[in-house]
Amino acid sequence: MLEHPFFLQDQFNRRTFLKRSGGVGLAALASIIGTDALAGGIPVIDEEKRFGGLPGVPHFAPKAKRVIYLFQSGAPSQMELFDPKPALTQHRGEDLPASVRMGQRLTGMTSGQAKFPVAPSIYKFAQHGKSGIWLSEILPHMAEIVDEITVVKSLFTEAINHDPAVTFLQTGNQLAGRPSMGAWLSYGLGTMSNDLPAYVVLTSIGTGRKDDQPLYDRLWGSGFLPTTHQGVKFRNSGDPVLFLSDPHGIDRETRREMLDDLRGLNEDRKAVMGDPEIETRISQYELAFRMQTSVPDLLDIKNEPSAVLEMYGPEVTRPGSYAYNCLLARRLAERGVRFVQLFHMGWDQHFNLPKAIKLQAEDIDQPSVALIKDLKQRGMLDETLVVWGGEFGRTVYSQGDMSDTDYGRDHHPRNYCVWLAGGGIKKGLSYGETDDFSYNITQNAVSVHDLHATMLHLLGIDHTRLTYRYQGRDFRLTDVFGDVVTDVLA
Repeated sequence: MLEHPFFLQDQFNRRTFLKRSGGVGLAALASIIGTDALAGGIPVIDEEKRFGGLPGVPHFAPKAKRVIYLFQSGAPSQMELFDPKPALTQHRGEDLPASVRMGQRLTGMTSGQAKFPVAPSIYKFAQHGKSGIWLSEILPHMAEIVDEITVVKSLFTEAINHDPAVTFLQTGNQLAGRPSMGAWLSYGLGTMSNDLPAYVVLTSIGTGRKDDQPLYDRLWGSGFLPTTHQGVKFRNSGDPVLFLSDPHGIDRETRREMLDDLRGLNEDRKAVMGDPEIETRISQYELAFRMQTSVPDLLDIKNEPSAVLEMYGPEVTRPGSYAYNCLLARRLAERGVRFVQLFHMGWDQHFNLPKAIKLQAEDIDQPSVALIKDLKQRGMLDETLVVWGGEFGRTVYSQGDMSDTDYGRDHHPRNYCVWLAGGGIKKGLSYGETDDFSYNITQNAVSVHDLHATMLHLLGIDHTRLTYRYQGRDFRLTDVFGDVVTDVLA
């Protein structure tokens, strides 16, 4: 007997709601995986063993087994950090030449300006390490690891506004709805952890601009991939993952019995409805149950050696700070999490940039360096790809009025800087060049698709072969673009 159409519609609406909210709302994440006990405080991870993933992936021997992406939301100014242009002092206040701008579209924030006055950075630069990489004076700690990293000065993007630019970096497309890069890795490679998600997101608010651009959970979503692959955001206060704690008055044994009964009901419903998302729901409940043990241990940093805590700086003990999240990223990585992404807000400095970016640099300088040192001293850096960077760069011309000590910068997609370390990346390399105005790339342009292709390559994945068929088409993170940047590979 056919079920009443209104009943079927009701079931569809319920499934749609759970599909869209299940990943975080049901506590999370990942695939059904077995259980191992914690040994000593750090789980024993068999890195040759994995849970989930596709047969035949990786396609070849990987250099990196995991990724830590330090995403700087709001777009750091390349000219204040990694791309010095000393000759600009001769052009201070002059209108940006049309031959440099070449008709580039502008945002609504500066398109109405009568002039586009050149604003040289007020900060000094110096070369550091054996590599001689240029660094700003507001990044003093970076000099300690400069020979471990590759600085790419020639990354460019398609979008000129924040939301499409961040979406593009996260998913390979400016329109929302496609899987994030962490979701693609979870889908292709699975997880190395029994008790934690494959993809974890951490957020922090910087001191440079506290009313910065918002972040949306869809940025780490699974798109059309099964929701088990979406990223799981750890909150900065209260329960790190919503609904992870047992209900009041329910002990672990009772909770286990409840989940067993719920699993049976879900399996019965799957047999009737044939909805694969029900299997995802089952796996999320099971992982959430295991995370009730693994997450408190993960967040308990009191046993970290004092020398390690000091290395990350004074903010490391404050949950939600960038320093705390960098330490947490290392702890997640050593516990088998495949992709950890930190979103640090505060870089959207249209006005009062010199003061704001100095504060923002203080947030990230020491902790980022400590993360690299910490991974290296634990023997993890060679197999961990670390990426630092934002969604686009900033203009050489000032937004609004400028003085000798104050100016702002608008969005600039034509070129910006990122740095990479570990996991098969060359050490002590400065890659790519820009013109005298840090406005156009003059050598070794790298697209966002190229960056994605290179990241996947280091993880042993041919980016053209990691695909998912949806609505009659094979999709991939790099769409139909992207080339591996072999020059930056060790």
